[in-house]
Amino acid sequence: MHGTLFGGKLMEYLDDVGAIASTRHARKPVVTASTDSVDFLHPVKAGHTICLEAFVTWTHRSSMEVFVKAITENLLTGERQVCATAFMTMVAVDADGRPVEVPPVYPETEEEKWLYDGAEERMNYRKKRRDDSKILAEKFGTDFPWDSPNNKNKR
Repeated sequence: MHGTLFGGKLMEYLDDVGAIASTRHARKPVVTASTDSVDFLHPVKAGHTICLEAFVTWTHRSSMEVFVKAITENLLTGERQVCATAFMTMVAVDADGRPVEVPPVYPETEEEKWLYDGAEERMNYRKKRRDDSKILAEKFGTDFPWDSPNNKNKR
């Protein structure tokens, strides 16, 4: 519509690459527990390429925080921009879908060390947000909008 990559499609790519990185780290199947943040920084224009990089930044028993960076490039000029960043939480599971332990992370590069150092704070934020989400889910329940007695447009 705007001559750019649809954000939902980019989110799919981010999740795919995050799953690959976490599976490689754990050497176990993984599931996406949450997409903690996605920031779209620049559009990916038609005709430009996109390259995604992901790595596990931190682990906690069975969960892994994964950082994904997307870079877009104009092939004609060579100009590159980080077009999106994301943090997600992946969980390693066994054949029955139960969480299993994952190995720790040993950061090596400056980027990995910087992300590792802030990971525990991000984990605490995720835990609070998840607890808040559970409260909202209980408060608002499972009724569909059309089941509400206040809905005048019942089917």
